[in-house]
Order: sequence, then C-alpha cells, then structure tokens
Amino acid sequence: MDNSSSKIIDGQLFEQIALSGANNLKANLKTVNDLNVFPIPDGDTGDNMYMTIAGGIAKLKSVDENSVGKKARALADGMLLNARGNSGVILSQLFAGIADGLEKLETATVEQLGRAFKCGVCKAYGSVSQPVEGTILTVAREATDYACDKCCDGGTIGKFFDYYINEMKASLERTPDLLEALREAGVIDSGGAGLVYIAEGMKCAIEGKKIESGDDFTKKTQDIDFSRFNENTVMKFGYCTELLLQLTTAKTDVTAFKTQPLIDYLESIGDSVVCFITGTVVKLHVHTLTPHKVLEYCSAYGEFLTIKIENMTLQHNGTVTEEKKPKRKRARRKFALVTVATGKGLTEVFTELGADEVIDGGQGKNPSIERFIEAFDDVNADEIFVLPNNGNIIMAAKQASELYKDSIVHVIPTKNFGHAYAILSMLDYSLGDGKAIAEQMISDMADAVTGMVTSSIRDANIDGVEIENGDYIGFSDKVMLTANKDKTAVYFDLADKLDAKEKAFMIVAYGDGVTAEEKKKIEQGVSQRYPDLEFYQIDGGQEVYDFIVILE
Repeated sequence: MDNSSSKIIDGQLFEQIALSGANNLKANLKTVNDLNVFPIPDGDTGDNMYMTIAGGIAKLKSVDENSVGKKARALADGMLLNARGNSGVILSQLFAGIADGLEKLETATVEQLGRAFKCGVCKAYGSVSQPVEGTILTVAREATDYACDKCCDGGTIGKFFDYYINEMKASLERTPDLLEALREAGVIDSGGAGLVYIAEGMKCAIEGKKIESGDDFTKKTQDIDFSRFNENTVMKFGYCTELLLQLTTAKTDVTAFKTQPLIDYLESIGDSVVCFITGTVVKLHVHTLTPHKVLEYCSAYGEFLTIKIENMTLQHNGTVTEEKKPKRKRARRKFALVTVATGKGLTEVFTELGADEVIDGGQGKNPSIERFIEAFDDVNADEIFVLPNNGNIIMAAKQASELYKDSIVHVIPTKNFGHAYAILSMLDYSLGDGKAIAEQMISDMADAVTGMVTSSIRDANIDGVEIENGDYIGFSDKVMLTANKDKTAVYFDLADKLDAKEKAFMIVAYGDGVTAEEKKKIEQGVSQRYPDLEFYQIDGGQEVYDFIVILE
C-alpha cells in the first residue's frame, strides 16, 4: 500500500519502514563497508550498523500494539543493547531520541515525526564527547533540519522523506569537504552512507515497495525431539529460564533497586546465572529445577515483559549446548579486568597476563553493548577495568559502563593491542583505589606503540605514502607509514619508522595466513637489525592483519 500521501504514521507503518530500512542497509553492506578511510579489508561500518538495527527490529516485532510510540521505544531499546562500533552506537542513540520524541503517541503527524527526528539528532550528538562534523552526525542533522523546514506548515510523509533523503545525499557528498581524512582517502563518510541506505529503504516502504533481506529478525529455533522426555524420565538438567522484568513503582522502589539480592537468590536455587538491569528493566537467565520460584520471587518487584522456560533435557546431547550454558558467575572480588582481542593467540596471552574476561573483537565482530554488560556481570567485581583496544569500540564500552549499575566501571581508552599488552604486563591492584589504578594504567600504556601490516584493497595516497591495490601497507594509529609489494620488507620498514632501535621490547603477533618461512625471515631479520631488543613471537591467529608489532 502506498502511504506517500498520508499525513499520519501509526505503529504498523513505523514497523514497516524500520524493517525496510534495515533490509536496504543489508542489501548494501559491502558498499558501506568498503568506504573505509584506510584501504584495508577491515571495514565493518555497515556490519556494525546492520547488527545494531537488526537487534532493534527483533524487539520491535514483538510489540503487538499498533502504537508508534511503543514500536519506536521497542526498536530503540533493542538497538541500544545490540549497538556496536561508533557508527552503531550513534545510530542507536539517533533512534533512542526519535523514540523519546514519539513517546506515548498512538499515531504521529509529519510535524511530530520531524520533531522526533530532531530529538534523535540531539541525542546522537550528545552521545559523542567531541562530535566531529563530516560524519553520520552531520548527515542526520542537515537532512533533518532541511526536511523539517520544508514541512513546517504541514505536508505528507512522502514529501518529508523526499526532502530528508535528497538533503541527506547532498550532505553525504559534502562530508569530504568537512573531514580531511575523507578528502585524502577519496571517500565519503561510511556511517552517513549507511544512514542514507536506511532512509531510502524507509521511503520504499512508504511507497508500498518491498525490500526483502531473507532475515526474519527472530532467533532461530531447532526442532525438538520430545521422545527424549517421557513418563519414565527423571529431570536432571532442569529448566533454562529467561525473562525480562519491568520494575514497577507499585511494587518496589525502582531507583533503589539492586540486582545483587536477586542474583544471590537465583544462585541459591540454580546456576549459570546472568542478571543485569538496563534502565528499569531486569534481564535474567538461570538454570534451575524450580522455575516457578524464579517467577514468584521476581513478581514481587514488577511485571513480566517476556518469559521463556525450556526443558534442558530436550536440548541435552551428552552435554548442554554452548548456547544454553553461560559461564558460571565467579565469586565476588574487589577488582577485575575485561579486554578485547582478536585471534586465539592474543586471547591466550591476555588471559595469561591477568585478564579476567577476553571478548572476541575481530574484524566484523565489534562487541555489542550487551556483550560488554554480560562480561561485566560474569567477572563479578566491585570495580571493573575495561580495555577496548580499538577506537571503534571505546564508545560501546563507555555506553555499557553507564548502563551497568552493579559495579564501578573504568573504561581505559586503549586504542590498540600494544596499549593493552603494556597495561597487562604491569597489572598491579596493590594501590587499592580504583581511580588511582585507572590513572596508573593510562600512564603504563603511554610508551607502548603498535604497528600493523595488511594488504591494501585499493589504490590510494595517504599521509604521503603512494599505495597500489594489493600492496602490503604498514601503519600505526591510523597514520600510514609504508607500502611495498614484499610483506616482510613492510614489516621492517614499519619497525624502523616506529624507532624499534630505541625500544627495549618487540612483540610480534603473526596472523593466520603467515607462513613458517615468513616467520623465520622475521626472526632472523630482527636478530640482525635489532640485536639489543628482547624479541617475543606469538602465533596470534588474527584475521586481516598479517603482523601486529608491539614496541615498548
């Protein structure tokens, strides 16, 4: 049905345009991912934005009421927990502001929709400590202002989106004029491009055009063999019990609610407990023989939004599936550390150095806000230190730290694995004060330098380095330093430019495609060129990066 001439948007139409926007983004993921400033195969802006909005669609589809306000809130809440990468976090905040603007509305006029979009822009800008123009923020702001000005005296939904998308495209083309890195790389902003694809998908839904992605945005379920449990079966594995509990002021003091008493109770009647609070909604998971006790206990604090109870014997094949077996929460301690790594080797090294939880954060797998919250819950400490190790992950870690209420969370702004290695190699909690320890960690990482070697996916000239498609390139903290057809030659030129001769330690993590011969060339070359260096080698197993070199 074509709704272009309509002046009202209800919950059903809102769901349709959100779904179509997500589908159109998915159809153009490669285009968005390839708009990477650096010509390297780790562009994941499109993936991050899609996983963020897809998580919101899953929750949106669970709302039965035809209310634009309730649909928008469900979408925003789902996006918040699933947000990953800077672009995903900003996108989630954009839709959170839209939900604020549509709060309590059953339907919305074009003017109300425009005001909600402006709320979204304000919230998105507010989520960034130092907003940068020439990014998704600029594209969203300029498009919203233009569409609202054009439709200030009324208009149709179709006209609003026409103005919105036309200005959005114009703004996107202007991003290289505002951001030197884009201009030098010869690309437009990838986050802004992702937002354009979402908006274009929304417009298709308004016009009655369908965009299919193949995703149903619901969790996939397996066929259950009920023959595994009959009248002679003895319950052994219990019930996997999950629920969302909306705290209510009629039953408890919402502002004073703490999850720890609930966690203690759940651990007394079950195991594999995961429990955290987002806003005023508690999410919990527990394996127990008595799920009715969970419901009875929780009902004293509020009302259930969702409940899922599954007989674990039916999922049992000798061992409980990994999906149904979260790690048991550790005993409460004073301090704990959560970090991010890619590759089995680096994960093992960080664990050996003292990390309590290592989150997988490889290419295309930036951890979501919910993943950080789960890690915070799992390490179970009074104060938690977080090492994101990537500038594109810091924002999600900070958002998670603000949502998590059961611990004091310190996000250390580590931008690479060298920062994390330096902190972990000197990890010491003896200062006893979390703030002082965090300050010491920031000091410890100051002298660490990290360089990376990978292959280029296009021609480019960055920081004065001429690059041809297929060249191996070496860079550090987004500064391009060298390019060459020979992989190991790039490694040593990179090390020289990072002043390896002036350092005391060199650690190299080999990627999953590095050959034994190449490893031998690196080892021999380091011995000859830097005889005074202490040299350590790690089979990192990371994707994308052939070499990660850490110097201290």
